[in-house]
Amino acid sequence: MRLIRLKEVCEMTGLSRSCIYKYVDAGKFPRNVPLGGRAVAWVESEVLEWIQDAIAAREPLPRYESYI
Repeated sequence: MRLIRLKEVCEMTGLSRSCIYKYVDAGKFPRNVPLGGRAVAWVESEVLEWIQDAIAAREPLPRYESYI
């Protein structure tokens, strides 16, 4: 199990710091793990699972017929 800090979470997801914390507060993103003091991290596998779920939830692309 690997813990990742906020900078890496932002890079992996493309989300900003404020957006990540807003999603956490809404229960739409994995919660962070307190490391002591003001330091927190996220479980990498939970963030990767969130990314996979977001990909799976996409609307499928419409199918176009060829008019050749």
